[in-house]
Amino acid sequence: MSKAIFNLDASVRTDLGKGASRRLRHEGKVPAILYGAGKDPVALTLEHNKVVQAQDFEAFYSHVLTLHIEGKKVEALVKDMQRHPFKPKVTHIDFQRVVAGEKLHTNVPLHFINEDKCPGIKNDGGYADHLMQELEVTCLPKDLPEYIEVDMLAVEMGQTLHLSDIVLPKGVESVELGKGEEHDLALVTIKAPKGPSKADEESDDAAPEEAPEE
Repeated sequence: MSKAIFNLDASVRTDLGKGASRRLRHEGKVPAILYGAGKDPVALTLEHNKVVQAQDFEAFYSHVLTLHIEGKKVEALVKDMQRHPFKPKVTHIDFQRVVAGEKLHTNVPLHFINEDKCPGIKNDGGYADHLMQELEVTCLPKDLPEYIEVDMLAVEMGQTLHLSDIVLPKGVESVELGKGEEHDLALVTIKAPKGPSKADEESDDAAPEEAPEE
């Protein structure tokens, strides 16, 4: 993955309002806003093609980005991205400033690994019902992971993995778990397949045929 997706050129815009934003989009640009860190918000403009190339990568949404704003570098996270309802276009981005020594709150994708090898699926024919796809975390910018792994290698049929079952990277904390044990949310459950089970099918196949009545 090229590091270019984590570096975006931006320029400050002073022409604000819906009309100005429409003109920018017609010119192949994306209006954006940069806020946070106790500073005034700054309206920005980015090249649409560069944004579209970067937003195809999952890491773009959970990585500290560097915005190059008229000769200055600003570290930021994508906090919100608006898209056209049916065209492959990004219409607006919200960036939040990142301060190196201050903890941040953001969402990180969950990667479910060894799913096809877990007993509940491999041996019993179940399927994984994913209840969460990302996790809200707090950490210093230097500790922010691109994703968090959920290892399902030993998960049995009917078993549910919760937040407390995963190992978070060093320096990373779950926002929900920080609220107390009652916030130990479920991540994934192995459920039985719909319809007759494999055992039932094997039993039906093995059953002797009844002799016809005379």
